[in-house]
Amino acid sequence: MWIVLLAALSGLSVLSLFVGVIDVSLIDIWQDPETFHLFAISRGPRTVAVVITGGALAICGGILQMLVRNRFVEPMTAGTGQGAALGILLVTLYAPALPILFKMVLASVAALVSSIGFLAIVHRLPPTQPLLVPLVGLIYGGIIGAGVVFIAYQADLLQYIDIWMNGEFSGVLQGRYELLWIVAAVAGLSYLAADQFAIVGMGRTASINLGLNYTQVVVLGLVVISVVTALTVVTVGMIPFVGLVVPNIIARLAGDNLRMTLPLTAMTGALLVLASDITGRVLRFPYEIPVGTVFGVLGAVVFLWLLYAPRRHAQ
Repeated sequence: MWIVLLAALSGLSVLSLFVGVIDVSLIDIWQDPETFHLFAISRGPRTVAVVITGGALAICGGILQMLVRNRFVEPMTAGTGQGAALGILLVTLYAPALPILFKMVLASVAALVSSIGFLAIVHRLPPTQPLLVPLVGLIYGGIIGAGVVFIAYQADLLQYIDIWMNGEFSGVLQGRYELLWIVAAVAGLSYLAADQFAIVGMGRTASINLGLNYTQVVVLGLVVISVVTALTVVTVGMIPFVGLVVPNIIARLAGDNLRMTLPLTAMTGALLVLASDITGRVLRFPYEIPVGTVFGVLGAVVFLWLLYAPRRHAQ
């Protein structure tokens, strides 16, 4: 799987550099300074942004599923993404002059608060009804999203929040995506606690009996999810289903050992989001379909497959 995923991701990354309104070739890169400039400020950053976003969102989906012990939840449909959008909207309304760093922090705090709220609600649900968890997540996220739309409507900012509600990469340029490097760092560092997240997925009692500080690990997971989600929403908007579909695919193919599967999850998420971005660029060329729309269709199909396909094995 490592070889296949790395080869596919490398191939699509190269292809992404050459897909666009302006036709370019390898010779043009070396001979034409304008073509090299195009790669440096637009297509290179866009490809990097897609890969980081897809991989980080997939990792966060896997972590959240362990925290709530349910395979049918993900940050963008369980209130975290909507909480980040609410934080950005409130900062835009009441403190528009704040530096981007403070806006990022406030959006992350709003995402963290909404994640804690979702976790508190989920822990009160009966464990014998696992399908209630994604249902509650959809309702919870829908309520927060409705609040965001209402506030934006009152402030005449509906068009402004559309940028956050539907993820796409057409506006990614050099100087406008660098926050995603923080996303990559946070998602990468979460690998250090992969074993602890896997133990948390066994439940509170089992975790404590194994000597794990359950509360500390849960808080760490929520912080990782909130920071990644907030910065992703700030930079490229919400891309649903990535954190839902990808961890389930990897769990079915390689089991639940996060120490082994998190890198596979990151590569698969990057691969699928990159494929969706390229598809969105060529379906109505020279116009673009947002990657959130394309992956939404792809995610729905894969989600149905996950519901009906038999599970191969678990580790």
